[in-house]
Amino acid sequence: MRNIILLGLTSLLTDISSEMVYPLLPFFLVSSLGASPAILGLIEGVAESLASLLKVVAGYISDRVGRRKPLTILGYAGSGFGKLFLYLAGSWGMVFAGRIIDRFGKGIRTAPRDALIVESSPAGKRGRAFGLHRAMDSAGAALGVLLAFLLISTAPGDFRRVFLWSLVPAAFGVVLLFFVRETRLQTNHAATLPKFRWHGLPAKLRAFLVISLLFSLGNSSNAFLLLRAGSLHFDPSQILLLYLVYNISYALFSYPAGRVSDVVGRKMVLVAGYILFALVYLGFAFLVTPERTWLTVVLFMLYGLFSAFTDGVEKALVGDLAPSEMRATAIGLHATLVGIGLLPASLIAGQLWAQIGPEAALGLGGVTGLIAAIALGVLL
Repeated sequence: MRNIILLGLTSLLTDISSEMVYPLLPFFLVSSLGASPAILGLIEGVAESLASLLKVVAGYISDRVGRRKPLTILGYAGSGFGKLFLYLAGSWGMVFAGRIIDRFGKGIRTAPRDALIVESSPAGKRGRAFGLHRAMDSAGAALGVLLAFLLISTAPGDFRRVFLWSLVPAAFGVVLLFFVRETRLQTNHAATLPKFRWHGLPAKLRAFLVISLLFSLGNSSNAFLLLRAGSLHFDPSQILLLYLVYNISYALFSYPAGRVSDVVGRKMVLVAGYILFALVYLGFAFLVTPERTWLTVVLFMLYGLFSAFTDGVEKALVGDLAPSEMRATAIGLHATLVGIGLLPASLIAGQLWAQIGPEAALGLGGVTGLIAAIALGVLL
């Protein structure tokens, strides 16, 4: 439990930092740097996808050397360093570089950290372990959004001040990782670790990985939901409050969702989560209007519920299905496939938004979510 708490606190502090920045980034790019929605899609898609390619690599290296902690520390430190570029940015190219460095750090840390969580929790309680970690992570996100709101309210349009303050919690999060206790895995030496082969993975794990990739093809960057709220005449400070609603919902339901998945099974919780995603995206596409501000608030709350139902539960499911000697590799592969899908998803969403409108961009995500829910219910 010590490791779960320390890793949770690190994620809490890191998400304070990240969510001080992330919801303001679309408006910084568009209003301050003159970038278009298509550029936003390019930056988010490329940064997330390139970083995600590292997740399976980092997981495989972690399994090969039998260590989780060094890569976890390196990854969190890299994410903090990337935010410095946002503070210094004078063009969207600098923002692009900062996002790549930030997501590079996320790619390095994700699989080793999640393997640490699996190995620090009993098999029958992995859902609640990931649920607790996700709850702390999203609580940090809520605090980050609240801090950003307070800073931007006192100095409207001063995005750089928010970016600068975001570096402080990121640094403290890295320091906490040095107190994590890791037991070196004795069975994972290069001489005994089997080579990674797709067909060597269990059939159910392979099916779930394919479904995850399918789902990610419609799961474009959250920045498009924030941009949609902006098109409904919400100003940046109000959008921060909407994002706060999302993160509070995410934080409140993550641990209960993980516990429920331990009891009723991961599949039922994930199917419900994918259906929620579809309803939210279809709602943002076709139902929201400037007169229905209450509906926008409800949809952001439901979007937090979707994240609570899927994020930690997906990780727990991969941990359940993967062989112990390939656990970090499998967790990294899942994260990589999800990230690979984000590039075309964000690029397509950006182009559909620019050429047709937000209804087409977000409607595609809703349809993809329904298809993924059906596939998961039938194949797993």
